Amino acid sequence: MSGTVLEEIELIIEDVHGNNGGKPPSRDGDDGGDDENGPDGSAPEPQRSREKQYETAIAIGMVSIVVFFLVLTALFIALRAKNLHTWSAIHLPAILWLNTGVLLASSATLEVARRRLRMDNANGFRRMWTLTTVLGLVFLAGQVIAWSQLAAEGAYDTSRLASGFFYVFTALHAAHLLAGIFALIYVGWRGVDSAYFGKPPAVQVASFYWHFLDGLWLFLLALLYLGR
Repeated sequence: MSGTVLEEIELIIEDVHGNNGGKPPSRDGDDGGDDENGPDGSAPEPQRSREKQYETAIAIGMVSIVVFFLVLTALFIALRAKNLHTWSAIHLPAILWLNTGVLLASSATLEVARRRLRMDNANGFRRMWTLTTVLGLVFLAGQVIAWSQLAAEGAYDTSRLASGFFYVFTALHAAHLLAGIFALIYVGWRGVDSAYFGKPPAVQVASFYWHFLDGLWLFLLALLYLGR
């Protein structure tokens, strides 16, 4: 599922670069007389249509991920209710709260990067975009530490169901976040040309997906905390 979302993002970026033979559309209409922008300077209708298709595709991908995690959530709730008297809760590692702060910070830096993009500040965009990517990697490293702490405490031996769901939820989220990190790296490396400023579809789609993963993590953390 992570690979599917990443492939969609890569196709979007390649389509953007493949437009007009790999050259960005002219802002001033000085590319030989063919002004591809609308009379008000907005993107032409075909480009807006493609952007809408990209947003629809990533929305469908996110809905599929939501459905998948909802199925797991229903299973978690059902098993907990069935084994209520024998359910052995786990102690959530304190580092999870730090990891959550790092992930929320990454969403903030991502929005700052998009603002730099709208201001035609290429260097500022790349700095904040790179910082977002680094924060994503820090979050994953923190999750590995959390898994190691639980393993060292022998949580799986004393509470197999609770710890099992903890590992499943966090590992699957980490896998999807890793796909998001690859997308951020790809966009930062190839997806944005200095003459493409405005709202590049690749940046838009990657941002939607990243914020979605942040929201998904908050839901999973609340579920694990309340379902102890």
